[in-house]
Amino acid sequence: MEEYQKLWDKIKYQLQLTLDEDVYNEHFSAISNVFKVVNNYIYLISPNSFIKSKIEAFYLNRLNAMLNEYISDKHMFKIITKEQAAEELAKASIYEINKPEEGLEDKYKTGLNNLYTFDNFVVGSSNRLAYTSAMKVADQPGVVANPLYIFGDVGLGKTHLMQCVGNYILENDVNRRVLYVKTDQFIEDYAKAAQKKTFDEFSKKYENVDILLVDDIQFLSGKTQSQLEFFKIFEKLKEENRQIVITSDRPASELFDIMSRLTSRFEWGLSVDINRPNLEHRILILKKKLQAETADPDLIPENILDYIASIFDNNVRELEGALKRVLFYCTAFDYKFTVENAEEALKNLVNSKNISNKTIERSNFNNVLDIVSSYYNISTIDLLSKKRKKQYVYPRQISMYILKELYDLTYKKIGQIFNNRDHSTVIYSIEQISHDILTDKDKKADIDKLLIKCGKKA
Repeated sequence: MEEYQKLWDKIKYQLQLTLDEDVYNEHFSAISNVFKVVNNYIYLISPNSFIKSKIEAFYLNRLNAMLNEYISDKHMFKIITKEQAAEELAKASIYEINKPEEGLEDKYKTGLNNLYTFDNFVVGSSNRLAYTSAMKVADQPGVVANPLYIFGDVGLGKTHLMQCVGNYILENDVNRRVLYVKTDQFIEDYAKAAQKKTFDEFSKKYENVDILLVDDIQFLSGKTQSQLEFFKIFEKLKEENRQIVITSDRPASELFDIMSRLTSRFEWGLSVDINRPNLEHRILILKKKLQAETADPDLIPENILDYIASIFDNNVRELEGALKRVLFYCTAFDYKFTVENAEEALKNLVNSKNISNKTIERSNFNNVLDIVSSYYNISTIDLLSKKRKKQYVYPRQISMYILKELYDLTYKKIGQIFNNRDHSTVIYSIEQISHDILTDKDKKADIDKLLIKCGKKA
C-alpha cells in the first residue's frame, strides 16, 4: 500500500503545481490517503458526491494518465465517497493488492461511461423491476438472466442502467472483458469488416468478451446481413454462458423487420420495461441530480423542483436538462432561486414543449381518422361531416369510441374534432359502440382490430 500512497502524493503535488489554486483546493486538497487497491484500481475518498462527480467528469482521465507515467503496470484511480468507504469497511477488513495483468490497457476500451453507476440511478415504481434485475445480473453475470432485455421509451434510463451492469462488474473485477456498443456502431463495424475482408478482427472484438452490452437493438431493422452476424455472436456467447444485455425502445415481439429467430432469442432470458416516472419519482431524480451539480443540495427550494417535475414529465433526459437550465440561469445572472425565475428560465422550453405536444396530439388523432375512414372505404371529409347516412355515421361513432379509449379525451374535445358536435352526441355514439361490443361478436372483432391498428397494444 505504501508505494501507491507515494504515487498519489507525487500526483497530488503535480496537480498543485499545474491547477489553479481554487480548483486544486476544491477538488483535491482534502483527498489525502489511498483507501485501498483492488483489481488494479486505486481507491481515493472524495469529501462528497458533488466533488466525486466533478473529478470523474473533468479530471479522472488526466489522473489516470499521470498515474501511468509513474508506474509500468496498468492501474486506474477509482473515486468513492466517505459513505461508500464506510460501507466497504463494514463488508470486509482486509483487502488484497492483485497482481496487474499484462495487456490490461486493452480492457479499458469498453465504451462505458464511468458516471453511470447503480449509486446514482434513482429507483421508483416505474423502473424498480428493471433495476433489481440489472443488479442481480451484474452480481451473477451469465447465471440469473441471459439475455437481459430492457425496453422503454427514449430518455428513461435504459442506457444508464445497462452501463451500470458493466461498470459494476468491472469495479469488482477489472480483468473482466466488458464491451458496450450502440447497434449502429455494430452495423458500421460489420460493414467495414465486409468491405475490408477483416471478419476475424470483427469476430474477435465481439466474441472475445465476457459481457456484451448492446444499445438500441431496434436499429438492426432491415439490416439482414448484420442480423445474421449478430445471431452468430449471440449464439456463441449464450452457449458459453457469457452475459448479454440488450436495450430497445419496444418489446422484442414488436421489433420490426428483424428475423424471428433472433427476436425469439431476445425473449429467452428476462425482459423488463422502464416506464415514465411519476411525479414523486421525478422529484427524487431532480434531488439526486442536484447533488451531482452543486455542493449545496438545498440550493433550489422544493417548490421549484415540484414545478420542474410537474412540467417536464416526458423523460428523465429533458427533466435533468430543465434543472441544469434553471441552475445556469439563476447562477449566471445572480438571481434568487424562485418559481418566477424558474418560469422565466424555462419559458422557451415550456412553449416549445406545448407546441410539440399539440403537434403530436394532432398527428395521433388524424392517424385514427385516416385508419377508420380507410377501413370503411370512405373519405376523412365524410367521416368528419354531418352527413347522416349509415355508411358514415357508424365509422364516425367508432372513431369517437377509439379516441376516447386510446387517449381518454373529454367528450367536449372529441366533439371539437368532429366539427364542434355537441358533447351529448359524442356520449351517445360511444355508448352505442360500447353496447355493440357486448352484443355483436363481428363488430367487436372489427373494433378490436381497429384499436390495434390505431396504436393499442395487443
